Amino acid sequence: QVQLVESGGGSVQAGGSLSLSCAASGYTYSIYYMYYMGWFRQAPGKEREGVAAIQAGGGSTVYADSVKGRFTISQDNAKNMLYLQMNSLKPEDSAMYYCAASSRGGYAVLAPSKYNYWGQGTQVTVSS
Repeated sequence: QVQLVESGGGSVQAGGSLSLSCAASGYTYSIYYMYYMGWFRQAPGKEREGVAAIQAGGGSTVYADSVKGRFTISQDNAKNMLYLQMNSLKPEDSAMYYCAASSRGGYAVLAPSKYNYWGQGTQVTVSS
């Protein structure tokens, strides 16, 4: 079993930056055994959407069109950590952000249904 805990959310003005972190625990080398990990977000009244995903070992990445060029996903296997650097934030980026991991195989994707481990979320609020 893998536990994921997000941190780093908060409130920021439009144009600002935030850095999210996700700590994986449960057994040694938690991230090592995941095929891919990702960040998702969900705003009130909206469906959960994929923001960014990264293949195991810090390989290929994929981003939602809405965040390309502004967000960067990365991971540190040695520390069992996943990160999301968010720059040039916009009010429409406001949402609960979730860290997720998949042990199901395949390639990094932004579909929530492909992930079987989820964190509790951290709130990001961007004011105009």
